[in-house]
Amino acid sequence: MRKTTSTQGPRRRAAAAVALSGCLALAVPAGTAHAADPVPTVFFGDSYTANFGIAPLNNMDQPRGLCFQATENYPAVATGRLADRNITLDVQEDVSCGGAVIEDFWREQQLPFGAGTVPAQQDALKEDTRLVVGSMGGNTYGFTSILKQCSARLRGDEGAILPGAPVDAESPADECADFFTSGDGKAWLDYKAEQVGHELDEMFQRMSHRAPDAERVLVGYPRLAPQDTAKCLKAAPGQTERPFVDISEDALSVLDQAQKRLDDVMKKVAADDGADFVDLYDHTGHNTACDGANRGIGGLLENSEVELLGQSIPWYAHPNEKGRDIQAQRVAAKIEAVFNR
Repeated sequence: MRKTTSTQGPRRRAAAAVALSGCLALAVPAGTAHAADPVPTVFFGDSYTANFGIAPLNNMDQPRGLCFQATENYPAVATGRLADRNITLDVQEDVSCGGAVIEDFWREQQLPFGAGTVPAQQDALKEDTRLVVGSMGGNTYGFTSILKQCSARLRGDEGAILPGAPVDAESPADECADFFTSGDGKAWLDYKAEQVGHELDEMFQRMSHRAPDAERVLVGYPRLAPQDTAKCLKAAPGQTERPFVDISEDALSVLDQAQKRLDDVMKKVAADDGADFVDLYDHTGHNTACDGANRGIGGLLENSEVELLGQSIPWYAHPNEKGRDIQAQRVAAKIEAVFNR
């Protein structure tokens, strides 16, 4: 059963000193960081935690290298920001891995290209873990399938290494706006939103079982397309392709609505389970893939910083370094707020 805030809240509020095992002082002026013992921390998640597309990568001499985890991903940058505020995270492990679905939190994840598996992410949690942070849900929701449903180019060789297939390959890509707003496409989105909710709840329960005193922070996804989709009709500075290549304006509006729905589901489950949520969608409306020099998201087929077999890999709408820094800033602020409450 779902853990309710009526059970979770008193444990964190009335017994905060126990929950944090003496790591944090309780009487702290609002907004003031303070020195503390290192807090045992685990980062988990998918390609948005791993920061796919940013080089260099961790573990390149191991199968885990195919997780495409950046050495300077937002967990690493947020940890540095917090250290500057006298909050030290003792990172027990960062198990974020590109392509992870929510179920990979409790089962082995299959790596691409038949490269084997990585252990369930929950295995990194220990009895003394006091903080668990990461982004998860986008792959279970099927966001890459939504992109491929709306882009003929991503259905071809240009999207070959992007996980997932179109929801219905028989339905033309240029009809995806209608596909997702009625009939089978709408039913599919309804089902995926419900699935994300149930599986995130299971994930939170597993976190609490393995690390009963840990604060849990779920990090949402940055906004990909702006409210003004007309901005997406021109290439970013230095680029020749439009940010979303062949995806039409009306389809981008549907994609944005689908992303907002995912954000709302994540936010609700976190609240219901007594966890904290970092809402990036609501704070990145001016840093979308279509915001030119201010973009925090790399275009679908814009070359990222990473190469595979000598070929540049596209960003596939993942945060670039500017976007990574926005993630890190908001995550660090949320962790600081958790510690100071």
